[in-house]
Amino acid sequence: MLASILLLFNGIGALYGGWNLMMHPDGSSIQLTPDWLLHTPFTNYFIPGLVLFIFNGLFSMVAFAALLFKHRLYPWLIMAQGAILMGWIVIQMLLIQTVYFLHYVMGGTGIALLVAGYLLLKRNKTTKAM
Repeated sequence: MLASILLLFNGIGALYGGWNLMMHPDGSSIQLTPDWLLHTPFTNYFIPGLVLFIFNGLFSMVAFAALLFKHRLYPWLIMAQGAILMGWIVIQMLLIQTVYFLHYVMGGTGIALLVAGYLLLKRNKTTKAM
């Protein structure tokens, strides 16, 4: 249950944010300042928006569908999404050289996804052993 909520929270937010950044690469639609791009290789938010949309948005939805249908790889997909999200946050903080409250929220979400996926993997192995 927790994993599904976290995947939807991350996925819907990333789809929304990524789409907005692709459609409005100046960041204006979600109140992002172009100043945050000064220390990055990007001149606008299109590429970060595309990466956000695919790797945090679409992949979260794939992991959610796998969880919903109990695909044999769903715990691994949940852990992978947690790792991707944590990597995204760390790279973002390093590039923009700023820490924002959402970094803590989303970093915590990534950690929670890793833990939830691991616990589901352990539970599935224990269930099969019985």
